[in-house]
Amino acid sequence: MFELESPIYFYLLALLPIIVALFLFNLFWKRKRQAIFADLELFNQLAPEKSSFKPALKLGVLLLALACIIIALVNPKMGTKMETVKRQGIDIVFAVDISKSMLAEDVAPNRLEKTKQIVSQIINQLGNDRVGIVGYAGSAYPVLPMTTDYSIAKMYLQSMNTNMVSSQGTAFNDAIQLAVDFFDVKDTSKLIVLISDGEDHGDGVEDAVELAKEKGVRIITIGVGTEKGGPIPLRDDKGTIASYKKDQDGQTVITKLYPETLKKIADNTKSKYIAGTVTKDVVEEVKKSLDKIEKSEFESQQIADFESQYQWFLALGFLLLLVDVFLLEKKTAWVQKLNLFNEKKHA
Repeated sequence: MFELESPIYFYLLALLPIIVALFLFNLFWKRKRQAIFADLELFNQLAPEKSSFKPALKLGVLLLALACIIIALVNPKMGTKMETVKRQGIDIVFAVDISKSMLAEDVAPNRLEKTKQIVSQIINQLGNDRVGIVGYAGSAYPVLPMTTDYSIAKMYLQSMNTNMVSSQGTAFNDAIQLAVDFFDVKDTSKLIVLISDGEDHGDGVEDAVELAKEKGVRIITIGVGTEKGGPIPLRDDKGTIASYKKDQDGQTVITKLYPETLKKIADNTKSKYIAGTVTKDVVEEVKKSLDKIEKSEFESQQIADFESQYQWFLALGFLLLLVDVFLLEKKTAWVQKLNLFNEKKHA
């Protein structure tokens, strides 16, 4: 396997056809100037040692040398095997509420986007911890299995939306049970970070919390929204607000933050509830909680022995430049004797 450290340098390869064009233009200009004074046959007699093939050969060597130097700048790296690496950290599953109520804009820009900001900033603070992501509304949906690739985790996080789960509501029980199933290693410290507005929770929350306690899983809960609440905007294809969600009586629905259940879930797993108002404060509180949790050692596999290979291309490039310097444009005696190009010999 291989990877390219700086592929942007491949753009320099565009210089090669420019050099060829300049060479051809110079060749055309020289022949045009020569034709003014004498014909080609006379010039061949005046300079019998001048080769018509060597300039093209020198150009080819120069282009190959430049290509090698450009590849050296790109720095290809080769990986030879899979290696098991031991890490110390925590297994963390982020359970993100993606119900329609998370579109309310009582916190800017809205509850769901605020949640993504919080989770992304928490991930930025992590070191060797593994993370997974679960989305839930009326049911739970696995978004990303456990990984140490934080860039992939944040990419999947940003793709989450309220259309991922068809059934509406906020089923904490399904979210917790699915998150618990994500923990595939027995002897690691396990944590669920559950983010929600706490509204419209289903039945069976107590059973799910008990399951988490049995598995040694702690649950930090984060409440996003305000207790004053706000309407749920319905947007058209252009992204502008067309109307607001209404109930069966035609009244605009006001969705509010209900922290009571979130606090209860956190208390029952000896964790804490955090109000998700200021992102920086939330991240600091979560970091304090993570520092108190004992780190566990776990194994993960990754490609090892990625080594830079630029030196080979750089050495070949400079060697070809050296060859180009000592490669003269006059005919080579032994090649001339072979007469490979059926050149006429002049007296």
